[in-house]
Amino acid sequence: MLSPEHFIDTNVIIISKLALAMLLGAVIGTERAIFARQTAGTRTFGLVALGACLFIVMANYVSLSFVGVVGFDPMRTAAAVITGVGFLGAGLIIFRGDTLHGITTAAGLWIVSGIGMAVGFGMYAVAIFATFLTLLMFTVMWYVENRFKHWFEEVNHDSAVHTGS
Repeated sequence: MLSPEHFIDTNVIIISKLALAMLLGAVIGTERAIFARQTAGTRTFGLVALGACLFIVMANYVSLSFVGVVGFDPMRTAAAVITGVGFLGAGLIIFRGDTLHGITTAAGLWIVSGIGMAVGFGMYAVAIFATFLTLLMFTVMWYVENRFKHWFEEVNHDSAVHTGS
């Protein structure tokens, strides 16, 4: 049976996967930020979903490129990079009382490592699109998340005033 890859450019499929992963992560993150009032919200969840998708897409693409090369697994190097950046990201996260700082920056650092690896593996269009999505998550989604938070706080405040709480 023929799959969509037979009819559509591979980069279009990869770019669609990245966008969908980021969107789904952002939706879940928005719930965490607004209803659960958690520090890690829309941008953090969107970036982590984007990064995870980018790493898997690269693994699939790179593995196919090196089939038959004995003793060579470029994804071992990629796994080491991901682990190393994870330690750097952990160092950026700071707890102050009951608040958490630096988690979105750590997620951004993690996704940037994926973008760098994508460029290293020659996946230029994917790296450029992932950069665009990351900037979208850092800027536009910050505004959207704050608007939702303010709206939700206003709705809660208005309902508390009307019920006499």
